[in-house]
Amino acid sequence: MTGLCEGRVAVVTGAGRGLGRAHALALAAEGARVVVNDLGVALDGGDGGDGAADRGSPAQDVAEEIRALGGEAVAHGGDIATADGAASLVATALDTYGRFDALVNNAGFLRDRMLINLDEDDWDAVVRVHLKGHFLPLRHAAAHWRAEAKAGRAPAARVVNTASGAGLLGSVGQGNYSAAKAGIVGLTLVAAAELGRYGVQVNAIAPAARTRMTERTFAETMAAPDAADAFDAMAPGNVSPLVVWLASADSAGVTGRVFEAEAGRITVMEGWRPGPTADKGARWTPAEAGEAARKLLADAEPPRPVYGAS
Repeated sequence: MTGLCEGRVAVVTGAGRGLGRAHALALAAEGARVVVNDLGVALDGGDGGDGAADRGSPAQDVAEEIRALGGEAVAHGGDIATADGAASLVATALDTYGRFDALVNNAGFLRDRMLINLDEDDWDAVVRVHLKGHFLPLRHAAAHWRAEAKAGRAPAARVVNTASGAGLLGSVGQGNYSAAKAGIVGLTLVAAAELGRYGVQVNAIAPAARTRMTERTFAETMAAPDAADAFDAMAPGNVSPLVVWLASADSAGVTGRVFEAEAGRITVMEGWRPGPTADKGARWTPAEAGEAARKLLADAEPPRPVYGAS
């Protein structure tokens, strides 16, 4: 390893399993001291099966794994979708290591339903953990970094948010998840614009990898290869090198971007931007507006298929 994050302190939410665990291990391998956050819940956000007293054990397991490999890590079992949990997450980094350099927002779970079967509780729960669970740690981290900048200690701070192809293109049966992930993209763009003056860079990834969430929904696509020596395209660790680089000081100047990361491929995603335009210079009638819209659509790029569409 190159020590790309030597001396830095990184916080990773949802790091007890899957992508978060892979990110935490990869950051530690590059020299970062890591705060490993995980609430220890089940795939749908319910009790993880170990009982409330043992919640956080996935975070402990990963922290111990990092320490066994010669790295430094501490576990945090708080709920980062609460103000107290998010505040304690930042405090854990500062109290344990005396600094805080990178936040990787990754926590989440699924409650998939078609829209007509999607109830309010399932909507609220998914939006809460994904979108609010990004906002609150980001808010508390930003407050710390702003204070550092105002005190003359400008940080080289980094935030890596976790969006999804579902948030960029939509995904059938995942209206709550898609909406939350689209919101994370919007939050990323705003945070990048607002926090740059304090030395904070904010980017997002849209990963595709085998996790508890994807191996059930996309079982065939996410399956590991049969051959032991074959490239495991959907292994979570394939995404982590980009996360590590974005969390490092080496990524200076990169902010407000969304990257798709899958297998051995990295793509810079290009989002909403003006396409064909018509300007009458006065108010349209509904019929005129419709005619103009159809002409514009004929000249526009067709939308990509929604995930899961037949």
